[in-house]
Amino acid sequence: MMNVRRLMIGAAVGVAGAVLFSAAPAIAHHSSAPFYDATKRVDAQGAVTKLLIRNPHSFLYFDETTPQGKVEWQIELGTAASLTRTGWTTDTLKPGTVIKVNGQPSRAEGSHGMCCARITRADGSPIVQGGRVMEEQQPPR
Repeated sequence: MMNVRRLMIGAAVGVAGAVLFSAAPAIAHHSSAPFYDATKRVDAQGAVTKLLIRNPHSFLYFDETTPQGKVEWQIELGTAASLTRTGWTTDTLKPGTVIKVNGQPSRAEGSHGMCCARITRADGSPIVQGGRVMEEQQPPR
């Protein structure tokens, strides 16, 4: 009787654990709304310093020179898979490449983050030859 009870408790714990682990990716995903202001758009232009293609989000860093000095921007991009499907690789934007960006600014005061950005080369041409201009989907409302 005791062994049957232990077996049932063990099975219940195993099922509960499996449910929690399978739900983790759905729980972990978040909207960009708390972090970025969807009611505003900002423009910036500067030289790429780093492109990180990784999960769950990739990031593009670039420096903009303004009359007030240098601004270090961080653009939150999509997943590695979504970028590679559109033709991006870690060599797509090498450091020093000048880009133009238009996106939703970070809500964090004093930061220079951006998401849901339209990114082109300085002359307005697409980043990936024959590809579309990188533009993330707007977050759900």
